[in-house]
Amino acid sequence: MRREKPADSPDAYVAALDGWRRETVETLRAAVLAAGALEERIKWGHIVCFSNGPVLLIRAEEARVLFGFWRGKRLREIEPRLKPGGKYEMATMVYVEGDPVDAAVAGRLAREAIRLNVEIGDPTRSS
Repeated sequence: MRREKPADSPDAYVAALDGWRRETVETLRAAVLAAGALEERIKWGHIVCFSNGPVLLIRAEEARVLFGFWRGKRLREIEPRLKPGGKYEMATMVYVEGDPVDAAVAGRLAREAIRLNVEIGDPTRSS
């Protein structure tokens, strides 16, 4: 598998995308950045947003876009398509070509995830 150099910035990450993946990432990114104070970085090769620890990720792959939350298991009441898995309380949802993005729901998820990190703390340091 050929490894590509990660993007230098979130803007560069988005600029390297095209088609439906770019549209999906742009919509998700705009919704979450409008939701509250987040520090956006490229980490692990994709966009990760932080507020008192990691809050969410947006990762474009060849055939899908992942939208994940470190405290996603607690957010399933807002969005039942979040599928639990991995470390911490991680849950992700998958977008494929043709899937609509509800920016209002994405923003609500981000706001609640930020609130949880403020209230509970950094999810990577929780026991």
